[in-house]
Amino acid sequence: MLCNNMETIRNIELLAPAKNKTVGMAAIVHGADAVYIGADRFGARAAAGNSVADIAELCRFAHRYDARVYVTVNTVVYDNELDDTRRLIDELTAVGADAILLQDMGLVEYARQRIEIHASTQTDNRTAAKAEWLMKLGFSRVVLARELSLDEIRQIHADVPDVELEAFVHGALCVSYSGQCYASEYCFSRSANRGECAQVCRMKFTLENADGNTIAENLHLLSLKDMCRKDDIEQLMDAGVTSFKIEGRLKDVSYVKNVVAAYRQQIDSIIARHPDKYRRQSLGTCTYTFQPDVSKSFNRGFTTYFLHRREADIFQPHTPKALGEHVGYVKETGRDWFTVSTTATFGNGDGLCFFDESNELIGFRVNRAENNRLFPQRMPRQLKRRMPLYRNYDQRFEQMLLKPQTADRRIAVGVNLRYDGCLKLEMTLPERGIAVTASMAHDYEEARTPQRDNIVRQLSKLGDTCFACSQPCVDDTTERLFIPAAHIASLRREAAAMMENKVVSMAESRRKEWTQREYAGKAADAAKVNGYIYNSHAYLYNIYNNDSRIFYKAHGVDAGMPATMKDLRPTADDIVLMQCRHCLRFSLGMCPNRKSNGTPPVRISRQQWREPVFLRLDNGRRFRLSFDCKNCQMNIYADN
Repeated sequence: MLCNNMETIRNIELLAPAKNKTVGMAAIVHGADAVYIGADRFGARAAAGNSVADIAELCRFAHRYDARVYVTVNTVVYDNELDDTRRLIDELTAVGADAILLQDMGLVEYARQRIEIHASTQTDNRTAAKAEWLMKLGFSRVVLARELSLDEIRQIHADVPDVELEAFVHGALCVSYSGQCYASEYCFSRSANRGECAQVCRMKFTLENADGNTIAENLHLLSLKDMCRKDDIEQLMDAGVTSFKIEGRLKDVSYVKNVVAAYRQQIDSIIARHPDKYRRQSLGTCTYTFQPDVSKSFNRGFTTYFLHRREADIFQPHTPKALGEHVGYVKETGRDWFTVSTTATFGNGDGLCFFDESNELIGFRVNRAENNRLFPQRMPRQLKRRMPLYRNYDQRFEQMLLKPQTADRRIAVGVNLRYDGCLKLEMTLPERGIAVTASMAHDYEEARTPQRDNIVRQLSKLGDTCFACSQPCVDDTTERLFIPAAHIASLRREAAAMMENKVVSMAESRRKEWTQREYAGKAADAAKVNGYIYNSHAYLYNIYNNDSRIFYKAHGVDAGMPATMKDLRPTADDIVLMQCRHCLRFSLGMCPNRKSNGTPPVRISRQQWREPVFLRLDNGRRFRLSFDCKNCQMNIYADN
C-alpha cells in the first residue's frame, strides 16, 4: 500500500470482519479488499475462533481477487503460551495469511521476521509519537484509536507519513481506549486483553454524588451508540487513512453483506471522482441483488463519535440493545392493531420497538401488516399515539440477504483470440500488467460464414470463474475459420486458471518482500512515548510474560513495577479501570470548560452535581470518576 506523501495515488482498502470463513468469503464477494479473522486462540474475541485450515481456505479464496487476509493474534499471552503463539504465527505464515495484528510486545521480534505485522488498536494508538515508535519497531500499519478526530488523524499522517493508518468507520464502540479497559477483569476476572470482555460498559449504573445521593438511576451511562462514518470517508481519505475498518467479528453474514456493500459503493464513488488520487487495493467490480442500507442492520443508533467535535449524545443511556431504523410515529391504536405515520413499508414478521413513558425499550413482532396498519402478535399496552417507532428487524430485507447469491464480483479481463498456425487465446489484466496465453495446435477449415459473433460469444462465457470478459477481440484471420466451441472453451478455461494463479502469486510475492524489509531505526523509550498515566500505572503496559518484560526493560520501562492486574491489591482505590474520551460531566451538561451542544440525553440538576461522583452497579460495586480536563478525558477508578 502506498503511503508516502510523494506518491500521487494511494491504494484504499475496505476491511471487513470475518466471524468464520463463510462470513469472510461473503465479505470479499460483497466488496471487501481485506478481511480480518481470529484463529482458534490468541485473538481479541475469544468467541470468534477458527482453525488454521479454515483460514488457509479463506486465504486461497481472497487471493483470487488480490484481496488480503489479516489474522488477529492480538491478546496478551502468558509465559506458558509463548511457544504455542509462535507456532501459530508460523502456521499462519505457511498457509498464506497476509499479516497478523499484534498487541503483546513480547512477540514483535519473532513475528516481524516472518510476516507483516499490524499494531492492533489494543496497543492504544492515539498519538503521532506512538505511531512512529511502532513503525520503528517494524509495524507496517497502525490501527488508530477510535476516539481520534479528523485533525488528530491528519496530524499523525503528516508527522509519520510512512506508516499505514487504519481507522474504524462502522460498528460497536468501546467506551475506554482499547487495550486500556480493566473493568471486566477487575469485576469478573475476565480480561478484555485476553478476548473475554464481560461488557461492563453496557450495564446499568446509578450515578451518585460526593454525599452518596443519587443523581441518575439505573441508566446505561457508559453504553455508546454505534459508529457510522459512511458520509465521512472522503474526509478520512484526505486525512491520510488508507484502510477503513468495519467492526464486528461476532456479527452474522447478513450484517457483513449489507454493511460491506454500503461502504463499497461509497468508496467506489469517491475513487471514481478522484482517480488521480485513489485506487482500490483489490480487484473486481461488485453487483448486488439488494440495495444496501446500514440502518437496517444491528445498531444502537449512530454517531460519528469524536471525528468532528465533542458531542453530548454519543451514548444511549436507556438501552444497550439494537434500535435499528426510525420508521415513523404511532398514529392511532386499536384493540389489537395500530397505524403508523410513515413512508416505510412493513412486512409480516418485522421486529419493531419503542421507548415507553419510562424510557424502557419495548420490542414486539408484527404478525400481519396491511399497509401502515399493523397487527402485533401481542399488542403492547404501553404503546401510545405519537410515540417514535423503530424497526430492528426487517423480515423481507433479512430474508433477501440470507439468499446464497446476493452479490457477484468479477475481475475485468481482456481476451484476444488469434490463429497463426496455432490457436492462441491471450488474457490480459491491465490493472496489474499481467498477460497469459493458452495455445492449441490444430488445423481449421474455412467457415462458410464469418464466425466473429459466435467466437465472441464463446470467449465471453467466463461465468464459472472470477473473471468477466471486457474486451473480446478476434483477428480477421481467425473469424474466417470454423473453430469448434469445445476448443475455445478449453482455451478459455486454461487461460482463466493461468490468470487466477498469476493473481494469487502476487500475495506470495508481497510476503517475500516483507521478510526482506529494512526497519526504520531505533525506537524511542516506551516511557517517553506513552506518557504520564502509563508511568504511574505500569499495568497499563500489559506485560504478561517474560519476553514482554525484557522488551519493555530495553525500552525504558521499569520491569520491576506491577505489570498486571493480578499484581495489584484487589481493593486498591487508585486502579485506572478505564480511560475514556466520553465524559459524563460534559454529556450531562456539567462541564465547566465547554458548553454541551444540544440537549443532554439525561437531565439532572446542577445542584445535585457535587464531586467526586461515582458510578454504582446493582451489586453495590462502586467506581470513582476523575475528570482530566487538560487531556479532555474521563478516567474511571476502582473504588471498592
